[in-house]
Amino acid sequence: MSRLAIVLLAYLPALLWAEVAPHRGYPHQDYPPRVKPIIESRCMVCHGCYDAPCQLKLDDWIGLERGASKDKVYDGTRLLSANLTRLYEDALSTEEWRGKGFYPVLEREDITQSVLYKMLSLKEKYPLPSEGPLPDNFDFRLDRNQSCPRPSQFGLYNQNRPYQGMPFGFPGVDPDRMKVLADWLHSGAPGVDIPARSGAESEAVARWEAFFNQPSNKARLMSRYIYEHLFIGNLHFDTLPNSGWYKLVRSRTAPGQPIDIIATRRPYDDPGTEAFYYRLQQRYTSILDKRHMPYALNPARMARWQALFLTPEYEVTRLPDYRGREAANPFISFEQLPVDARYRFMLDEAHFTIMAYIKGPVCRGQVALNVIDDHFWVAFTRPNNLDPEQKADFLAEEAHHMRLPQPKGSLTVTLLQWRGYARNQKRYLEAEARKVAEVIDDTDIQLNMELIWDGDAQQNPNAALTVFRHFDSATVVKGHVGQYPKTMWVIDYSLLERIHYLLVAGFDVYGAIGHQLESRLYMDFLRMEGEQNFLLLLPREDRRKLRNYWYRGAGDHVRDFVLSRDNESYERDTAVEYQSDNHKQELMDMFRAHIPAATNPRYALENDALATLMAGPRKAYSYLPEVAFIQLLSRNGSRRAYSLVRNRGHSNIAQLFGEENRLLPEEDTLTVAPGFIGSYPNMFFQLTEAELPRFAAAVQALDSDADYTKLVERFGVRRTAPWFWRLSDDFVAEYRRRHPVEAGLFDLNRYQNR
Repeated sequence: MSRLAIVLLAYLPALLWAEVAPHRGYPHQDYPPRVKPIIESRCMVCHGCYDAPCQLKLDDWIGLERGASKDKVYDGTRLLSANLTRLYEDALSTEEWRGKGFYPVLEREDITQSVLYKMLSLKEKYPLPSEGPLPDNFDFRLDRNQSCPRPSQFGLYNQNRPYQGMPFGFPGVDPDRMKVLADWLHSGAPGVDIPARSGAESEAVARWEAFFNQPSNKARLMSRYIYEHLFIGNLHFDTLPNSGWYKLVRSRTAPGQPIDIIATRRPYDDPGTEAFYYRLQQRYTSILDKRHMPYALNPARMARWQALFLTPEYEVTRLPDYRGREAANPFISFEQLPVDARYRFMLDEAHFTIMAYIKGPVCRGQVALNVIDDHFWVAFTRPNNLDPEQKADFLAEEAHHMRLPQPKGSLTVTLLQWRGYARNQKRYLEAEARKVAEVIDDTDIQLNMELIWDGDAQQNPNAALTVFRHFDSATVVKGHVGQYPKTMWVIDYSLLERIHYLLVAGFDVYGAIGHQLESRLYMDFLRMEGEQNFLLLLPREDRRKLRNYWYRGAGDHVRDFVLSRDNESYERDTAVEYQSDNHKQELMDMFRAHIPAATNPRYALENDALATLMAGPRKAYSYLPEVAFIQLLSRNGSRRAYSLVRNRGHSNIAQLFGEENRLLPEEDTLTVAPGFIGSYPNMFFQLTEAELPRFAAAVQALDSDADYTKLVERFGVRRTAPWFWRLSDDFVAEYRRRHPVEAGLFDLNRYQNR
């Protein structure tokens, strides 16, 4: 009998009881079936992420029970970290949330006095106009002052903001749906019990919890590594029908007992107890696209991890502790885990790995995201191929040069700090270059496309990715999508690991502004490293020219650092043979040819009129929003959705502030793709096939804000449109129909008022 089977048998006697009480705190309840779709489609679309107005997160019934708060999660001036207010983690009862300053939005003794009921009734009493933009006294800025009235303060809100009932700035809930909500509220807004999961799903939970809690040092170190990478994911059993969604958590209690979650700011923080267990905690939140990162658990996955981490012959002589800076440095904490296993673990689901940094809990990330271009492609180095980083001792030896920023309270990020990181980064890259040179001199390996991971024999679709930045949010998709981007990243193991620990495991959305700014500062160097790995495959004479183009107008300290890589010690000649004069474009074509998954048919654009919008850069596109969805109405009555994604041109992205001064509108491009790219649509367009050529021509002819307003008047769907909700529901329904596992609700907080 295997060790895993023995561990599993030890936990089986408690499984039945575990079904009764799987975790401590709130009861298993959800919105009633008739109520939930209304709350999702009319309320959660603005009250779902961490920046939900007044922290009223309605994506779970317990969020409604928790209520609202006048404190903001996003505060660009705080010197100290804010209190944590994560559902399921930082308080486990209504009473505990009241102690953290949350106040009720329901008054069950007289529901007509509750804030929620009054907000909905206010919209019924004072409906919005049915056409045109809303007046300027509607403030839709994300950093607007929020009223967040308590029940006793609602009279003043009613007097000052009569037209600002809920849904805020959108048409009201239609009478039929409003009656369902009103009846539910008058009955006390009860939740309903959630059916127990199936026996097969309970058995799957037991098997996985047994796998994660095997007693050997090798297994315990593996589980810690997996937890620190998957803690942010929505886990599910893809081989079971109607699987629930789970979070991998640390618990004080063993499998079979109610989960007693250990809530820490970061996954590598000290759990505060010697004995703890990795558990799968079922979550009942509705799926929002912004935060949804699905990750499948199945027998093949378990076998893969067994083969990567447990079957190989190696010894883990000690387990790392959770104290000091070493806990935050994976090259030290996991030195005894094979580097090849770690890298392959992340590559297997590289889309998830990058998505965790692109999506994640950060609902607003303009300062964090202005470190990346608006559109770029990503590829990865092949494991165990010209990679000195595959040696754990090398990584541990150089770990002090790769030290990630620690939480800070200062509001300032200085040039001195930048230069300090630059020195450490340069020392690490020089050490890496020496190791690379040793490998090249001792082997016949050359700098060519054979160094690039092609997805292995299974043609893993994670081998090629595209990132789109939408000002303060971003999207990552599989494949090399859209026109040729300005830049491309080639990511190796240590770079991928550092990105994860900087912007996922180590990033605190509740942290002081200094921590967030310094994280952005450090990411500068990681971006440059990814870009440089791409440049190494180009002829040497192209590299400086392209770097100069990417960093136009950057400060001298940035240019000095970037150009310092023109050093013979770590810039070798490429072995790639070129046939054309456009080496960069030819190289990108080679990536597409080398990686089968680089061409993703999901985003193939077959509509000629829309394809013309991707012909090249145009200043006209600078008048468009970041993300727009089109509903194209066919003659046969069918409907199809497309995304318009504006990619802004920059002179450089190497400076922390003043982004608006580095925009180059004449270099803006537009990516058009079937389906949905982006979680925060700024505008909906609705048109027929016959109108499509006129729409495309009007977009290309934009020359002023007034022209864009005319475009919206002709083809757009304003906030006030009586059919707004019908179209919004159509988009979500199409998303769910085509991609049921990944689909989530779109967030409408950034929808334009034009």
